[in-house]
Amino acid sequence: EAREFLKFEPNEILKGKIIVTLFFENSTRTRSSFEIAAKRLGAEVVSLDVSTSSTSKGETIFDTVANINAMKPDAIIIRHSECGLPESLTGYVDCPIINAGDGKHAHPTQALLDLFTIYEHFEGQTEGKKIAIVGDVRNSRVAGSNRRLLPRFGIDVNLVAPDCFKYEGDEFKQFDTIQEIIDDMDIVMSLRSQLERHNITYFESLQEYAKDFCITSELMERKEFLLLHPGPVNRNIDITDEVLKHPRCKVLEQVTNGVAIRASILKKLILEDR
Repeated sequence: EAREFLKFEPNEILKGKIIVTLFFENSTRTRSSFEIAAKRLGAEVVSLDVSTSSTSKGETIFDTVANINAMKPDAIIIRHSECGLPESLTGYVDCPIINAGDGKHAHPTQALLDLFTIYEHFEGQTEGKKIAIVGDVRNSRVAGSNRRLLPRFGIDVNLVAPDCFKYEGDEFKQFDTIQEIIDDMDIVMSLRSQLERHNITYFESLQEYAKDFCITSELMERKEFLLLHPGPVNRNIDITDEVLKHPRCKVLEQVTNGVAIRASILKKLILEDR
């Protein structure tokens, strides 16, 4: 279905539907991607300004969502810093709640667009492909959702991180540097370095972090792999300027695919699952 929506032809299958976006954390790509997807399908979008919402006056998020639900929207899209919050709100609404990212837990629509990008690149042949997810795999919600989703399609997930950011589990192989496994990888997913989110200083600078975890032209020449990144990219920390222009770097293609995937999600949840 997402492949059809990539044609970006006029469509009004959600005409008359109202979708509410409720973002308690900053977002550029995800929020605009959902809004553009909704409008391309003919829906109306109501974006609530949470800085002036009743939650700033002491109302609980559960009451806020219950009040929004009483206005009879057709879907609510929410991003929040609290892990597991979107799922906990389902009992307060009659419409679909779509998780646009919850804390360090999950970002399911990002994982779906990542999978779609991989699936299209390899023409559906994902079984046996190997991916290295590089960076703060412990705290990344993107990594969290991809760890759950990609193995279902036969993709072997490998995690690359410094000790301070290693995943606290033993079901995936973990490595200290990208250099030691790059020759065996089909896909590399670089994560945004979010050192500013940590209370403890693990590295003297982002440049120090980049020595072992930045994706460089040398790595791209060494092995033919597909390069992904959820954005925004910290240039020359996550990925170098030169590599961002490389044809196997699919960062902007992921953004395009995100609109198509989110359009297909909205169609399914609003029209098919009710």
